[in-house]
Amino acid sequence: MAEQNRLTEEQTAEWIKLQLQRSNKHLAENGVLFDAVVMEESRYLAPYIALWKIRDNESNYYWVLSGDLPVDFTVIGNAEDARGAMKYFSMSWQMKAENIRAANAVDEEQLKYAALLQNRAESMYTLQNADDLWVQQ
Repeated sequence: MAEQNRLTEEQTAEWIKLQLQRSNKHLAENGVLFDAVVMEESRYLAPYIALWKIRDNESNYYWVLSGDLPVDFTVIGNAEDARGAMKYFSMSWQMKAENIRAANAVDEEQLKYAALLQNRAESMYTLQNADDLWVQQ
């Protein structure tokens, strides 16, 4: 199964570009104007997840999450590094999923969205717990 998801260098570069575009679009839709990405502190595991440290045009920093999941972002103060940001999003999404279930017990679309958030939150928690993925090169 891992072989099925292995990307070429070209595919990986295209995926990274697409995820950065999705992240910037989401930020803009939320009133945050992109200035630069801090690549040395950003992380990705193509084609699944990308976690960007982004500076806006007012020199504020954010963690932005994209990939095979909904795009989300938070202020840098919620996590000091990418691993901490992944844990933050994991916990946040678990709470969002539970709140959706509690508030929309009959809305099928909202329940599907809650299930997606829960699934991705659990995957992120597993990833942030995997020490071998966070070894500095």
